[in-house]
Amino acid sequence: MALAAPAGGPPLQLPLWPGTAPGSEGLALPQRIVERSADPALPDRYLNGIGAPFLTVYRPRKPDGRALLVVPGGGYQRVVLDKEGSALVPAFAQEAGLTLFVLHYRLPGEGHRDARDVPLADAQRAIRLIRRHASGWGLDPDSVGVMGFSAGGHVAASLATRHAERVYPAVDAADALDARPAYAVLVYPVIDMGAHAHPGSRSKLLGEDPDAAAVRAYSLQNLVDASTPPVFQLHAQDDKVVPVENTLLFEAALRAAGVEHETHLYAHGGHGFGVRGARGTLAAWPSLAIAWIRAHAPLAGEGGEPVPRP
Repeated sequence: MALAAPAGGPPLQLPLWPGTAPGSEGLALPQRIVERSADPALPDRYLNGIGAPFLTVYRPRKPDGRALLVVPGGGYQRVVLDKEGSALVPAFAQEAGLTLFVLHYRLPGEGHRDARDVPLADAQRAIRLIRRHASGWGLDPDSVGVMGFSAGGHVAASLATRHAERVYPAVDAADALDARPAYAVLVYPVIDMGAHAHPGSRSKLLGEDPDAAAVRAYSLQNLVDASTPPVFQLHAQDDKVVPVENTLLFEAALRAAGVEHETHLYAHGGHGFGVRGARGTLAAWPSLAIAWIRAHAPLAGEGGEPVPRP
């Protein structure tokens, strides 16, 4: 991983685990990529059958030293590759200078052991690997944040609230590092597994009839505490897939815990707009998020101070 892809060059794929991922022993999953777009200029691929999770690294032409772990959505039944992955490169990498690490994580319904926690295990492992090899990439290990979309927002919010939990056995020196992100950006996130749940995400993660304890444990508004990093959220109020109450519940929990946060609600936008589908005032969200990231992950010499960690 220290052999970085050239700045501005083609993306590089890196495996998360040195061998079989913990919990996936004995599985033989045929990885499948499906293209849903008929327009070659606007690809819309998704991935499933993920037995060997990996990172796709996009290095900007002029890296600024910050790293962003990106967790695409897909309802916990697939991982989208473009709408909430490669489509972010122009704004977040090439213009803003962030080095993007897009996470292609294991899915809970594909036969893994301890299936409810394999997406979080992959996210924890990813942020630790980025920190372990940050110097080889010219990155500040303290700048590594996470951005998640939809069900990927549930993974990102799980990382923000459950970063200290041990959800997999250590496999190498990277696993001794902190998995707490410097900040979290949550875009139309799945948060609640109760009354405001996205039914598809809940059934894939917890099963068709989860008990009350599981619903509470995976409703992430219940897990916010003073160790949760700063959070930036955005959601469209007309989202018919993941209700805006998910963001509102998390915002209330952040406020109650005294966690630094910023929440943007838009009247229109629906679900899954990403970058390409954002229109009107919603189209400004990448610029708002980038400015917020820079304020919450300042680099040496910029004159800023990161938000103190509890």
